[in-house]
Amino acid sequence: MNGPATAFVGNYSDPTTPSQSGLYSADGTFIRWIEENRLGEAHPYHPYLARHRTPEYGTLETPDGHSLVWQMTTPHDFDPSRRYPAVIQVYGGPSGGGVRRGWQPMTTRLLNEAGYVVFRMDNRGEGYRSAAFKRALYLRMGTVEVEDQVLGAEYLRSLPYVDADRISAMGWSYGGFMTLHMLTEPEMGLASAISGAPVTDWSLYDTHYTERFMSTPQANEAGYAASDVVDQLDRLTGRLLLLHGMADDNVIFENTTRVLNALQEQSVPFETMLYPGQRHGIRGNPRQLHQWRTYLDFLDRTIGERSE
Repeated sequence: MNGPATAFVGNYSDPTTPSQSGLYSADGTFIRWIEENRLGEAHPYHPYLARHRTPEYGTLETPDGHSLVWQMTTPHDFDPSRRYPAVIQVYGGPSGGGVRRGWQPMTTRLLNEAGYVVFRMDNRGEGYRSAAFKRALYLRMGTVEVEDQVLGAEYLRSLPYVDADRISAMGWSYGGFMTLHMLTEPEMGLASAISGAPVTDWSLYDTHYTERFMSTPQANEAGYAASDVVDQLDRLTGRLLLLHGMADDNVIFENTTRVLNALQEQSVPFETMLYPGQRHGIRGNPRQLHQWRTYLDFLDRTIGERSE
């Protein structure tokens, strides 16, 4: 709001409206656009409107009565008589959910254009819900979140247009932690997974975040040990692509080198893409283009048409 609290900037989007910013009076009356972002003929997305897909939304119930919200988008030429590969996008951590009745990221549309059903579900622990929902993973990260994602995978497999043998998952940061745990959970049955900048040992992450949810390693030794994915790598159900920025000062690179070393010691094939000089996010158009070309190539070879 402005200093006198007579006006505020409001932002809005929905599945068919990209993000807009407007100026409003304190009582909510619209004053003027800051950026209308109208999908007129001059808008760069206008040529693709005919291929635009809006998400489907729904809920799944956990055994203990929690309601989990999900969203799913299908390829632009979707034919319910066909069977499609699916990609589960995941974050999973206690700082915000990913399911939104809002304009979807262009990267989701990229996956749809490549022929993938894209699914996302907010597991217990993610934000924008009750305190009890968020506390579900307290002292036990890497447990209930994965159990919930199993429910999502089972739902996907129940759909006649999803190929049960061609499901992958992808995530970054806490999502990278999640995809590693999902790929080592037999009930998920993933054919492959993409793990970006994963936390693999919570004692290697910053204390201000970790100790809010896991306490200290001394006070919660069992919880830290159970969340260490390195001890579970012998249960991989499919192929792994592991990515990390080598100058990451958030999730430090040692988290990934632990996985590299363990898989090499077990003589397990996997794929790696490292980004010299990059920190916790990959920055710059050329590198982001490379990142997404790497994603699509890996998915194509492990669950796409080339994988058959």
